[in-house]
Order: sequence, then C-alpha cells, then structure tokens
Amino acid sequence: MTPVFALVDCNNFYVSCERLFNPSLKHVPIIVLSNNDGCVIARSQEAKSLGIEMAIPAFKIKQQIEQHSLRVFSSNYPLYGDISSRVMATLESLAPQVEIYSIDEAFLNLTGFNLLGSLEDYGQTIRQTIGQHVGMPVCVGLAPTKTLAKLANHAAKKYPATASVVDLTDPERQRKLMAITPVGEVWGVGRKNAEKLKRLGIKTVLQLAQMDKASARRQFSILMVKTIEELNGQVRFALDESPAAKKQLMCSRSFSKRLTEYVPLREAICEFAAQAAERLRSGGQVCGTINLFIRTGACEPDEKAYSGSATAKLPTPGSDTRTILKITTDLFDSLWKEGYRYAKAGVMLAELCDPNNVQLDLFSQPSARIDNDGLMSVIDKINQTGRGKIWFGGQRPKRDWFMKQAHLSPAYTTRWDDLPLVN
Repeated sequence: MTPVFALVDCNNFYVSCERLFNPSLKHVPIIVLSNNDGCVIARSQEAKSLGIEMAIPAFKIKQQIEQHSLRVFSSNYPLYGDISSRVMATLESLAPQVEIYSIDEAFLNLTGFNLLGSLEDYGQTIRQTIGQHVGMPVCVGLAPTKTLAKLANHAAKKYPATASVVDLTDPERQRKLMAITPVGEVWGVGRKNAEKLKRLGIKTVLQLAQMDKASARRQFSILMVKTIEELNGQVRFALDESPAAKKQLMCSRSFSKRLTEYVPLREAICEFAAQAAERLRSGGQVCGTINLFIRTGACEPDEKAYSGSATAKLPTPGSDTRTILKITTDLFDSLWKEGYRYAKAGVMLAELCDPNNVQLDLFSQPSARIDNDGLMSVIDKINQTGRGKIWFGGQRPKRDWFMKQAHLSPAYTTRWDDLPLVN
C-alpha cells in the first residue's frame, strides 16, 4: 500500500487570527510584534510586499508603519492558541492519524484512507472544512513522505495556480518541482547545511535527491541520508501522534519597565513560578530541579549590568506550587542585589518526569503527596473557570510589570468580556 501524508499549514497564522474577527483588516498590511512589542514576528502578504523584514525591530520601521498605514498588533497568544486548537480538532475529524507539528501546522496520515475522489479533491475538502468551521485559510501538500509533503505544501503556498493544494504523489511531478526548488527549502536542511550543499554544487532539491548517500553521511549526518531517502519516496520519518514529554519548562518575561525594588521583582518571580507549576501539572509531570535567573537589560553608558542565576533541587520531585514558590524565593534572595535596573527574569523547571516514576526516600509519605495533588487540582480547576482566581501570598494580582502590549487585540474566544458583538 502506497503511503500518503498530508501537511496542512495555516497561512500567515498570527495575521489570519487577527483578521478572523475584524473583516476590515482584509487586504490591509499587518504586522504582529514579539514580546514587549519588540520585533516583527508575522507579516501579511501586503506587508511582505512593502519590504517589511522578519525579526526587524519595530522602532526601525516606524516611518514605514506611518507611511503605509500598517496595522500593528501585539502578540495575542491566548487567541492564537485557541484558534490553533480549533484547527487541530477539525483536522482530527478529517483524518485517522494527526501529528500536531507546530501551532499552525500538522501532518496527516491518509494511507489507506477511503477517499471518494482524488487526493487533490480531498485536499480542497480539508481547506473548505477548516475555512467553514474555523475561518482559517490553509495550504495542503500531499505526498508519499513527510519531507515531500512539506515540499508540496511549499509549492501550494508559492504558486497561486495550485489553488493552495498540491498532490505530489506522482514521481514525474516530484522531479519537476524538485528541479526548480532551491535546496534550502527542504524540511530539516537548515541555512548552514544549505550553504554547505551549495558549495558542493548541490543547489536544487533534485540534486540533493540524487546525492550519493555515503558522501552525505560522511559530510553531514545520518539525518541528511534519511532526508535524501524521503525525497526518493522512502518513508524514514513516521507520524508521531504523541509528542515527546517535555524535559524542561520555562516561564519568563521581559518587563514593560525596569524593576528596581525588591518587592515588585519578588512578586514577578512568584508569578512565574506559580504559572510554571500550573503548566507542569497540566502536562501530568513533576520536576526535580528549579532554576531562576534575573538580569538587567542592554546597558546605557552609565547603567550597571548584572546577570545572576541559581539552581536548587527539590527534596522529592513534585509539582506543588507551595514547594516550588518556597525554593524559588530562597533562590531569589540569594541573587537579589540592590542598585540595579532589572529588565527580565525567569523560572525554569527541569528534570521533568512522570509522577508514577518518582523514587521516594525512606521517610516520604505517599499519602501526603496525594493530598497535595488534590489541593493543587482544586486550585487549578477554580482558576481555569475564569469566574474567580486563587493566588498565593507572594504573587501580585495586579501584574502591571508585565511586558508592553500597546497594540493588543481582544481575547475574542477566551474571555467573556471580549466576545465579539454582532449588530
């Protein structure tokens, strides 16, 4: 049975999310900025046509923003995450197996799937269903391997005549597309490898597909060999429906203004620790170590620089917010120094594992951990309802030290007060 993979990728995802609830933004040049409204992380096609580059600091294009009336948005991650989950849920209703690859793309395994029409027709069905259910525009690439499906998706985006769907199951179509596509567009090759391949005279995807595998292994790695085999229709990257468990979890922020006093910075640290603990429990894991860092920003000529970090081990791996807060605040006291203007801080939980695999010491009481888990579960449920909020003493309900978001759109789908009104 010939394998068939599809890659479904949302078009300009962050921008499309902003347009979902604001039709006036259609055909308008839009950019979305990173944390603290720093750099451009997403652009509409109209903004790309104006020459707006990815990752450019917003202050450097202030004149272009005014000149071309660009609409500017701060990153609205609650909105983007919710729209992503709706897209993925729709995909799971359309295919027997789905691997969520990133916030805006997923692989589908359609091998042996009983289709009423052609693969291209089914690709259009996927596009139309997501458009109808979520309102998100997508492109679909179909091929015998995941690497070729990525290539097909690239073509679906690049060439308007494809109507956003490319079926690359035919070997002759594969060769034609590979012959006109730069080698840097291959999934997993990367910029440095692409430059090295070009120095070796391999400039197109077809040339890479024809590369001697022994030479590829010698000059690159086994991963490059597998990529070559995938370009030749051999499945080397299987669909992974269960994402690998995280090995570490970070919660950090740049502050909208410098923090210079002990209490506000300690409150920020506590907020990060509590958020990290909640995310840890939502993933069904416990942590063994905690790392804290605090640092100043890019220094002015007369401003002192400081960067400090510290790590501590939990007596027994766990996810209780109270324990994590106690250790984090002890770490903070060891790092705090007067007279500095702090710009960023973060809490990282590491050595994550399944709570059922924790080795208890001789004096640990398993029943105590169960009671603690029950308490944390109740707190999480209350906080997730949106009807109330429970926080610990060290936290600060008014988070006015959080990052700058001067152009933040409403949380249309995750906050009652921000629900769109229809007249």
